Amino acid sequence: MAKGCKYGTHRVIEPKAVLPQPAWKIDNTPEIYDNEILIDVHTLNIDSASFTQIEEETGGDEGKIAKRMMEIVAERGKHHNPVTGSGGMLVGTVEKIGKDLEGKIDLKVGDRIATLVSLSLTPLVITEIKEIRKDIDQVDIEGKAILFESGIYAKLPDDMSETLALAALDVAGAPAQTAKLVKPGDTVLIIGAGGKSGMLCLHEAKKRAGVTGKVIGMGHSDASCQRIVDLGLADVMIQGSATDPVDVLRKVEEVTDGELADITINCVNVPNTEMGSILPTKDGGIVYFFSMATSFTKAALGAEGIGKDVTMIIGNGYTKGHAEITLNVLRENPKLREIFEKLYG
Repeated sequence: MAKGCKYGTHRVIEPKAVLPQPAWKIDNTPEIYDNEILIDVHTLNIDSASFTQIEEETGGDEGKIAKRMMEIVAERGKHHNPVTGSGGMLVGTVEKIGKDLEGKIDLKVGDRIATLVSLSLTPLVITEIKEIRKDIDQVDIEGKAILFESGIYAKLPDDMSETLALAALDVAGAPAQTAKLVKPGDTVLIIGAGGKSGMLCLHEAKKRAGVTGKVIGMGHSDASCQRIVDLGLADVMIQGSATDPVDVLRKVEEVTDGELADITINCVNVPNTEMGSILPTKDGGIVYFFSMATSFTKAALGAEGIGKDVTMIIGNGYTKGHAEITLNVLRENPKLREIFEKLYG
């Protein structure tokens, strides 16, 4: 087949003149162009915000969840949740490499890889949903996917299980961005610290802030708060709802003597947590929204409305070296790896 656009625009059906991610519908025909890679898909790791929305919409019934996922892919050619706008990522085996890429990439047929680009832009065909693991947002399927020439990926490591690596790589941008943002002496607030991305961010924040810094972990449920305590990576743990910004502010004021946080990292998977992140951050501070449930409008207008001068960063899931940084967190921290293996491995 002919060579396509390296960014995948040749697969866009509607609307025209957009990239595959914002497109409503893309061509998911599992026949590759000369600069594409065909993947035999084993597992989908659905974005937490997306899976939570689908679960709520279907009442948690696994049959209805499977049906809704199949409907999304049939309608859009990709797993792009029309409500949350997010997708997830996948693990599979390289089935075929386009002739223009042969010898130019470090992949061969049979390699096990995790794609590090969103399912919201990945051409996907699902022929069967085999198992849904609601507790970890993972779905085993039979299907095919296409990786564009510009698509990034990671070969699965030999020293951890496929499901464990997938769980970590799904949120690789968060701990890697945390490593870039946090400086020695910073006070760091991590909202949703007991979740998957939050726990990885705790490790990097603690490492980067050092003995002169302070890491505040915030969780909602008793179970997530207990995980934060068990890890021992938070200097202070607070419990509450990020959808109640005034309560969050009060609690952060208490544990910082009114100084507030230099950096706030939002790792939750529910909407309406923008102000719960902005309010407890000091003027001149940074708010990093890793959550895909974030509303740019609510964040921008909300900060303006309270006269808060903070730098707000959209949670880009990619930064250089993010896959290796994230997998190394699990290698560096046996206690965290043990929790991940129990939850996701």
